[in-house]
Amino acid sequence: MADYAHFENAGSRSPVVVDLRSDTVTKPTAAMREAIARAEVGDDVFGDDPTVNALQERVAALLGKEAALFMSSGTQSNLCGLLAHCGRGDEYIVGQLAHTYRYEGGGAAVLGSIQPQPLPNQPDGTLKLEDIEAAIKPDDPHFARTRLLALENTWNGNVLPNGYAEAACELARGRGLATHLDGARLFNAAVASGRTVADLARPFDSVSLCFSKGLGAPVGSMLVGPRELIQRAHRVRKMVGGGLRQVGLLAAAADHALTHHVERLADDHALARRLAEGLAALPGVTVTPPQTNIVFAQVGGGRGAALLAHLKSRGVLATGLIGLRFVTHLDVDAAGIDHAIAAAREFLEA
Repeated sequence: MADYAHFENAGSRSPVVVDLRSDTVTKPTAAMREAIARAEVGDDVFGDDPTVNALQERVAALLGKEAALFMSSGTQSNLCGLLAHCGRGDEYIVGQLAHTYRYEGGGAAVLGSIQPQPLPNQPDGTLKLEDIEAAIKPDDPHFARTRLLALENTWNGNVLPNGYAEAACELARGRGLATHLDGARLFNAAVASGRTVADLARPFDSVSLCFSKGLGAPVGSMLVGPRELIQRAHRVRKMVGGGLRQVGLLAAAADHALTHHVERLADDHALARRLAEGLAALPGVTVTPPQTNIVFAQVGGGRGAALLAHLKSRGVLATGLIGLRFVTHLDVDAAGIDHAIAAAREFLEA
């Protein structure tokens, strides 16, 4: 447990004790390190790492899909999925603010010659069904071939509304499109909605999910879907340098996270609500009520950057790329959240 009292009069060189930049900053727990040390390994490029194979089978069954493939990152998982679905000159429909479109280096276009067709994200992360319908191109040599609809759950911490994914995927299937879900935080969505990950994944042909965010593993993601699609993705993974050797060490961490860190995501969500309520009570702060573990806040008077700098001087890290963003995770506790609120109050009430 960190000692927050000494930050009351701390200067700019205070060490970081409350890191709210992302849930990717977590450190492996002692139990997870023990699982890594005990892992039985082989050469995964030859397909003989037993820990990886077992994890892939476990995740495929958990999501109700035929097969799964371990990936080094969520970006790699999404990229391999998109390139397995689409060929050169094909197009995928995606949100303007979706991670696959905005924050993954344009990989599908750069490496796969796949054209993105971005559509406006609604405040809840959805794409309007009528916008999807209108964006699907006719089979005409003037147009890229629309092949795929890609959605995201959670999106900016929001869980897709009940029934939306089913309706969107039904529309896509009716027009001959495949569907992909960027489910980096799908377990957060499941815990927040009370639904299973299999239920959330069911409408989609393929799903990407991460172990290195809320679940707290150091590295790793997974692409799940039909066996034939996963075989194509396996070839793509090789092309992008994703063939790993004794990766059972990392798969063991992911497996431990699946066993021990899913239900506790509710604690992260509760801490996010605690933080949101504390920040909303401060002068000049507008907070979007969080559904999961991500809190967005706006500070009036153009003081956002100054607040971030002050928080950093008090040992609290956050980001300000799209408003102020605070993300709770297993390395944050209630005392840390209260310290962050107190540090923000110190600045805003000065």
